Amino acid sequence: MMNPYFRPIAKKIFSFCFFVSTLIYLQSCITTPPIAYFQTSDSLRFQQLSKIQPKISRIQKSDILAITVGSLNEESNAILNFANVNALTTTTFPNIQLGQRGQPLGYLVDSTGHVEVPFVGRVKLVGMTLEEAASVVRNEVEKSLKNPAVNVRFLNHKFSVLGEVNRPATYNLLDDRTTLPEALAMAGDLTVYGNRTNVMILRENNGIREIAKLNLLTQEVFNSPYYYLQNGDLIYIEPVKAKATYTEQKVQLAPIYTSIATTVIVFGTLLVNLFK
Repeated sequence: MMNPYFRPIAKKIFSFCFFVSTLIYLQSCITTPPIAYFQTSDSLRFQQLSKIQPKISRIQKSDILAITVGSLNEESNAILNFANVNALTTTTFPNIQLGQRGQPLGYLVDSTGHVEVPFVGRVKLVGMTLEEAASVVRNEVEKSLKNPAVNVRFLNHKFSVLGEVNRPATYNLLDDRTTLPEALAMAGDLTVYGNRTNVMILRENNGIREIAKLNLLTQEVFNSPYYYLQNGDLIYIEPVKAKATYTEQKVQLAPIYTSIATTVIVFGTLLVNLFK
């Protein structure tokens, strides 16, 4: 039978444990959003979506191009491809991972829409698609080399992903068929606190900035003109309200946790002394 002297202390300990259990329970009561993408009805097993085509990029002033030329003349190849294999000298900043290859020099499209190509001179490429530009360069290079293979790619096209993703960063836009789901996959998918019902895309069209919001939980993204990314797109994933609540709750409970720790130490010390 418990000593009457210890009963008040036991009641205080019981009340304290109940209070701590209640705090832990309340902190755990945070709902997480559903994360099933592109939902359809359960009875639907096959669906054919409407066909959409990406916008074909055209060369603009200030674009940086990779123009690779292959021929039987290795010396000429080395000269023509010099700008593609030599990187710009850049400054290393804190928190930047070393060992990554820098931005190649490339061929800059000047203010008149021309690029300067070795053995060829100035070639106007502005307004052309990559395939059209490759054909024009090939015709000019053929005047100096026999049967050259020419390939043209963008070096400066990119998109950025910010907000509640696992790897927010700026990524190279390799072609016109990169999609929004692919971009999110490159960024490591959304975190558990990412709002999948309100994905924001900021895009500039002919100097006019546009903002679109898409719901990843439905199939509307597949029919959206923002399904295929374009150069300069910014994708922002806002946090759900649960994260804000959770963060505020941690800040508010910090003093309480400190008090609990202090109380535990005091009670522990008291009990040790009582049972000596």
